[in-house]
Amino acid sequence: MSGTGGASATGPGAVQTYWCRRAWLPSGVADGVRVEVADGVITGVAVGETPTGTVLPGLVVPGFANAHSHAFHRALRGRTHDDRGSFWTWRNHMYALAERLEPESYYRLARAVYAEMVLAGYTSVAEFHYLHHQQNGRPYDDPNAFSHALVTAAADAGIRLTLLDVCYLAGGFDRPPTGVQRRFADSDADAWAHRLESFRPASGLVVVGAAIHSVRAVPAEQLPAVVHGAADRPLHVHLSEQPQENAECLARHGCTPTRLLAAAGALTPRTVAVHATHLDPADITALAESWVCLCPSTESDLGDGIGPARQLADVGVRLCLGSDGQSVIDPWFEARALEWHERLASTRRGRFTPGELLSAATAHAASGWSGLGELAPGRGADLVCVDTGSLRTAGADQAGILYAATASDVTDVMVAGEWVVRDRAHLRIADVPAALETSIAALTDIGG
Repeated sequence: MSGTGGASATGPGAVQTYWCRRAWLPSGVADGVRVEVADGVITGVAVGETPTGTVLPGLVVPGFANAHSHAFHRALRGRTHDDRGSFWTWRNHMYALAERLEPESYYRLARAVYAEMVLAGYTSVAEFHYLHHQQNGRPYDDPNAFSHALVTAAADAGIRLTLLDVCYLAGGFDRPPTGVQRRFADSDADAWAHRLESFRPASGLVVVGAAIHSVRAVPAEQLPAVVHGAADRPLHVHLSEQPQENAECLARHGCTPTRLLAAAGALTPRTVAVHATHLDPADITALAESWVCLCPSTESDLGDGIGPARQLADVGVRLCLGSDGQSVIDPWFEARALEWHERLASTRRGRFTPGELLSAATAHAASGWSGLGELAPGRGADLVCVDTGSLRTAGADQAGILYAATASDVTDVMVAGEWVVRDRAHLRIADVPAALETSIAALTDIGG
């Protein structure tokens, strides 16, 4: 094990003591930090302490939050990245994969993908879940069969899950669902809400949320019903990822997708707009009370463009980050790519401070998990240990670790007070690469 020394006896209410050589606290990086944990919650933090309990070398940071995931897209990694074309041509490969999945095969794939996320330092994931039905579009005997598969996969992998049940009703503006889209689509918003309300996950580390796939997939007249059906849950939505979506919305409704959502009451403090790449100044203002989730690796991979992250933050929008299409599962990359994209767009450096980047990378609240994202008393005990002496991180200066580390430098991960990764090994799934290889191989001939 990476740690040395002993810890208090386990059991309800028992206090576990950890000594961090360095830890990133709300006030910044500090040396000699003692962290006490009981019942999955941090109960005490003290700085400048001598080693006691279990020693955690390197740097300890809060667990990362993956605010936007399509787990099944992981099976496309390395199969579509050399394609010419656009988002819309890539989508054909994604549809071919979605056509093949069944609840059992999705469970096996998602279990391995979520394990990969934990190994990278993620301790929560918001799954934007729109694959609901059989291939003919009819519900399974259990309408939530896929949802249960994802919950079980996350529990087995040891990660917190926000299951975002996606409302998907149309194949585009004024177009019915066709082909594989029938697996995504419900008859109307009321049918979607009924399934959402009927879902009762078994695991304790699950938040059930809601999502609007996009304004092209949910007709404007149905949007208020989805907002109502979401009630007080997190509500996520793909927004303005592509200029084509904006142009079609303007032609159909005479306004941008952002203004269409605003008119339907869909932009609230619980709303997370995913991508928000192609916005005008009025759109940015309209999003001021909501969240925006940037997915830099996917937005780069699909050629989406660079969103106005700094402008959004400057009007009060809270930022979070996601792995989306799983071309990369690495929260360290997503955090620094947020800054790098801003530098490319503005030709200026230092657009976000390291503290701002870490806040975006640990924004569990965007997915309904309050009380996470900081190493402080009363916060959930999600800890990530990173090697500060690897080929990549050696010589990095404290908070500069965000610009140096990769997923490969994560050594240990605690979720809700329980170690899930130790010494770079997942404690529940013996061979995660083999699990990925096997589950993907079962879905052959996807993406060429």
